[in-house]
Amino acid sequence: MSFNDSNLSICKLLTSTEICENPQFIVGGASRTDICQGDLGDCWLLAAIACLTLNEKLLYRVVPQDQSYSEGYGGIFHFQFWRYGDWVDVVIDDRIPTFNNQLVFTKSAERNEFWSALLEKAYAKLHGSYEALKGGNTTEAMEDFTGGVTEFYEMKEAPKELYKIMKKALERGSMMGCSIDVMVVSIVTWSGVCVSPLCKQSQHKASKVRLVRLRNPWGQVEWNGPWSDNSKEWVSLSKGEKDQLQHQSAEDGEFWMSFEDFKKNYTKIEICNLTPDALEDDKIHKWTVSVNEGRWVRGCSAGGCRNYPDTFWTNPQFRLCLLEEDDDSEDNEVACSFVVSLMQKNRRKERKLGANLFTIGFAIYEVSMHGNKQHMQKDFFLFNSSKARCKSYINLREVTQRFRLSPGEYVIIPSTYEPHQEGEFILRDLNTEGFSLECCRSMIALVDMDGTGRLSLQEFRHLWNKIKQWQGIFRHYSSDQAGIINSYEMRNAINDAGFRLNNQLYDIITMRYANEGMNIDFDSFISCLVRLEAMFRAFQAFDQDGTIRLSVLEVSC
Repeated sequence: MSFNDSNLSICKLLTSTEICENPQFIVGGASRTDICQGDLGDCWLLAAIACLTLNEKLLYRVVPQDQSYSEGYGGIFHFQFWRYGDWVDVVIDDRIPTFNNQLVFTKSAERNEFWSALLEKAYAKLHGSYEALKGGNTTEAMEDFTGGVTEFYEMKEAPKELYKIMKKALERGSMMGCSIDVMVVSIVTWSGVCVSPLCKQSQHKASKVRLVRLRNPWGQVEWNGPWSDNSKEWVSLSKGEKDQLQHQSAEDGEFWMSFEDFKKNYTKIEICNLTPDALEDDKIHKWTVSVNEGRWVRGCSAGGCRNYPDTFWTNPQFRLCLLEEDDDSEDNEVACSFVVSLMQKNRRKERKLGANLFTIGFAIYEVSMHGNKQHMQKDFFLFNSSKARCKSYINLREVTQRFRLSPGEYVIIPSTYEPHQEGEFILRDLNTEGFSLECCRSMIALVDMDGTGRLSLQEFRHLWNKIKQWQGIFRHYSSDQAGIINSYEMRNAINDAGFRLNNQLYDIITMRYANEGMNIDFDSFISCLVRLEAMFRAFQAFDQDGTIRLSVLEVSC
């Protein structure tokens, strides 16, 4: 029976207790075997749920654990989804479509387990109906489960730094999936494979080999080429190297392969960059995310793409300030990495009303950091070309792309391809974590000589040069470029910055700026040096003979 079959009209909505005896919400923990596709064409959703089972913290954010068919059972369950910038709680009853007492849609291999079927029902309610779930993209569901921003790469068009992008993404707790479009020798096509959190370089026969660990969430099928579980390549590695790579020979759906084979055998990779509200581990290098809501209004702000110069400038405009240079010791280019995501709202839910996805995209223009913040006018776009733009306008729910641009201020212009098309959207940009508000205020106070609370171009350049100098010192002492320095290294770092302190002051600095692990992050490091710079400068202003005497008013300043 297919979803559109007339037999569907005779389906019965039965509660879990009517379907079987002793129903359970989750049996023995959630796993991929709990997700068996039914007669609804939503394999894209089920692939996302399967990947979600590999991360318990994320899973139980979507599927709260405080639910069962015994204690406190009232016939209802609730699930949480990310919805355009907010987390929403969706409450459903436990009546599920059945035919001949069998579940019609998603079911578990265990007949009395219902969490996956109920999750599918809640997701259908979020979008208005089961029918709305027919056809989709796995990345769409992953974002609704995590609030993340997803980017994808076609392997044949992947950037040369893809391995570095993957490695950095895993350091930030991102989730990844890869897929194959056609059958390939020695490997079986499946809907999705998750990239496990390990990208390593191994020393093999006097040369470095880049490796990727993958996991098939659907079963036991594995890669059997070079670097597979029992391949000859592992013989050349020591036990210590094998332990470091967590190598084990087992038909568990998890396997290693070289990055080169990975690129040859897979068609596409999707990276779901998780935002801070989805990450709880302080050790993870998190993105910072800015969320902007907007709408295109016909006759006012629905200007279409750059091909329509008379109206393009009327589109909504959003400012982006890039100051945090990439922390990459192997790259000498002064540039900032960031990801821009443009998502149109509610189009799947309104599809039954005839609403189709618009063809959308965006462009990025550089503007003066010290100019006014007003809406850029038509002439600006006639005489200035974009610094970056999305690869193409496309009729998907979301268009996402990664960029690297020089530090500065930019304006992002989201638009539909054609003008006069009305709709709502959210625009998100992710970039590496910037300075805290306290640190920013301290930096401005350090160089703001005229006390206006604003920086002139000369003052900004002076501050920027200081930050660059201190960043170089921080990188030198940062352990494995992990974005932290050990508190024991702080003495040497401060000395390199030109400050000579006594032991008591070093103790105070450690107590003030080190975390529980006795480590100091970049924000705290800069805050410390800014305060030291300000104190030394104040002392020198009053110093006549190596000692100073201050009034109460001067101390308060």
